[in-house]
Amino acid sequence: MNFNASRNVGQGGGIRKAKRVSDVAAMGAPSPTPQFPASPAYNPGFAPAGPPPPYQEGIHLDNPQNFASVAPAANFNYGFPQSPIANPAQLGSMLQQPVVQDMAYQYGNQLAAQGKEVVRQQLDKYVAVSRLRYYFAVDTRYVLRKLMLILFPFTHKEWMLKYDQESPVQPRFDLNAPDLYIPAMGYVTYILLTGFILGLQHRFSPEQISIQASSALAYIIFEMLMYLVTLYITNTSTNLRTLDLLAFSGYKYVVMIGALLSGLVLGGTGYYCSLIYCSLALSYFLVKTLRVQVLSGSQASDAAPGPVYGYGGSAYDAPDAYSRPATSSGGTKRRVYFLLFVAIAQPLLSFWLTYRLLPDSPVTTPVLPTR
Repeated sequence: MNFNASRNVGQGGGIRKAKRVSDVAAMGAPSPTPQFPASPAYNPGFAPAGPPPPYQEGIHLDNPQNFASVAPAANFNYGFPQSPIANPAQLGSMLQQPVVQDMAYQYGNQLAAQGKEVVRQQLDKYVAVSRLRYYFAVDTRYVLRKLMLILFPFTHKEWMLKYDQESPVQPRFDLNAPDLYIPAMGYVTYILLTGFILGLQHRFSPEQISIQASSALAYIIFEMLMYLVTLYITNTSTNLRTLDLLAFSGYKYVVMIGALLSGLVLGGTGYYCSLIYCSLALSYFLVKTLRVQVLSGSQASDAAPGPVYGYGGSAYDAPDAYSRPATSSGGTKRRVYFLLFVAIAQPLLSFWLTYRLLPDSPVTTPVLPTR
């Protein structure tokens, strides 16, 4: 309904009754609606989303994966520029730089030092390398003088060991010190000489060489066990160590080699003459040398056993609390008997290991025919 006040005024100036208009068109056209400029379309920059994923009873189902598509390679640079991969030529030139070579050299030296230390620790568990180093501290002059002392000991006067503070000096500075170089080289020379004699007798074979080497080694082990058991049973304490006994028992190879060489040149007569003289010289040498070590234990047994050759004493060095003092006459007699036992056993073993190799006749130089 539209109400117009001007239309209600009549001609006579009175107010006339308002007329109801039922036709909407008679009311006139409405005022036009102001139009605003169209706003630009909003573009979020994303592709239109598809239909929502299906839902089944409130459980969201993931989209199926497409395994045929290849995923792009991940980039872990985190904003930093990616460095190019060096080619082999660049690597080779880099390794030739002095700085890189010095670093590699120092690293190699560190690895070698660590490996050497590990090997030394493992060897010290089974073999005392520090002890063996003392017995092999020799030179050429010492070896020659020692060989002359073993073969001609009758003119030697001084048999005491030289000490540096509390430990003896090395063998190359003391002629009376025991060493293991001469016994080791004597053992190898004896095996080689045995093979040469067997070849002259047409009995050479690799099996014979191995038999001679193993038998000589077995006799050395048996001899050492015999000495140690004798010291343990008789409860005799000395200043000798196991390596000392091994060194003194290995000097018999000098006698054996001299006897075999004499037998090759002079036959059986030369063999027996050389064996008798060398055995007497070796026995004299052992008595004079071991007397200092064996009999000095009677004076040192009252005190606490101290280190000798830079290491602790062995099991038989400690005095027994239930035995008589070592300074008694019984202890001295046991040491003298042990000394004589060692001096007599060496010539007997030398004869036992060489008499089977005695050549039947001396080696003669073949005469070449002349025209």
